[in-house]
Amino acid sequence: MSKTTDDNLGFILGRRSIRVYSPGEVSEPVVTKLLEAAMAAPSAMTKDPWRFVVVRDKQTLAKLAALHPGAAMLSSATLAIVVCGDLDAALERQLSYLLQDCSAAIENLLLAAHAQGLGACWVGIHPGEALIKRVKELLFLPASFVPVAVVSLGQPGEQPPQRTRYNPDYVRAEKW
Repeated sequence: MSKTTDDNLGFILGRRSIRVYSPGEVSEPVVTKLLEAAMAAPSAMTKDPWRFVVVRDKQTLAKLAALHPGAAMLSSATLAIVVCGDLDAALERQLSYLLQDCSAAIENLLLAAHAQGLGACWVGIHPGEALIKRVKELLFLPASFVPVAVVSLGQPGEQPPQRTRYNPDYVRAEKW
């Protein structure tokens, strides 16, 4: 592999889930760049069913953190982006396409945050029915919206080392 390829892959391998945040702001132009990157993701038949709720209010962040056992970091995050899919906009109104499209957008969002020097963590909401209901109520989401995940964002307060989770046991050539 060339040095350039190694550097590019190093960037991807260096993206880690950040659950500890330091004080500091994330400007609106940076948030717009993150959302632009998220919306550059592939989408089934270019339906783009993703919808985003940017949450900066500390009380709302605390409420989101309290709703989800794995979301304590939201209390100290500068902001969160709740990634939803609009079932009415998804290809053939299929939940599976909506989830794939939103997942691609989330990964782009995480990589864009890493590129901006921010910390971020993907916290799944779907498929927890009770959690979906509570998030929809808290954020006044339309009936056709499915909250897929919340991404915490802020200045990183930790720096986990780069890593790979490559496992050759998970790979076969041509057939299993």
